[in-house]
Amino acid sequence: MRRKSISRQTAETSIKMDFAIDGTGETEINTGVGFFDHMLTLFTKHGRFDLDVKCDGDIEVDQHHTVEDIGIVLGQAFSASIGTKEGIERYAQASVPMDEALSTVTLDISGRSFLVFNVEGMKDKVGNFDTELVEEFFHAFTSHAKVTLHINLDYGKNTHHIIESIFKGFGRALRLASAINPDVKGIPSTKGLL
Repeated sequence: MRRKSISRQTAETSIKMDFAIDGTGETEINTGVGFFDHMLTLFTKHGRFDLDVKCDGDIEVDQHHTVEDIGIVLGQAFSASIGTKEGIERYAQASVPMDEALSTVTLDISGRSFLVFNVEGMKDKVGNFDTELVEEFFHAFTSHAKVTLHINLDYGKNTHHIIESIFKGFGRALRLASAINPDVKGIPSTKGLL
């Protein structure tokens, strides 16, 4: 089973995470940021990953450090879990509707960190969640997972729906790209290395 447990302690956050690629969507998530917990739950459910994460962060300051640092740790856990990348699909795309919103997430487990985030028109807040942290989370994840990730909002009006569409699509695309294909022999790259 492709799985990794990571702990990260800084002056701003204390995080313990257990992440499994080959899971069933089991979660135990407590970040202290309710909306973010909801999005991580959607990510794991639709990606069929298992995720157990506990974060004690300085949310009395704001939510930034918690959300960003969980992106860092999730990226590290994914990178460690995926291993040598032998036999993986490598590429995937998922377009997911959420009522009036539609987003497309395209992913390459490339060994190169790059984020394209084309999402316009979100309100500043969903409840007390700072929506600019969605991009911060994905930037932190891609930097530490060593993946190329393109997130494009096709259209949408409701900010909650837009973000939900993105996290569901992210889960689906990451699952598809990390899936083992018995027809893929070795590393899926002409370089022989990802």
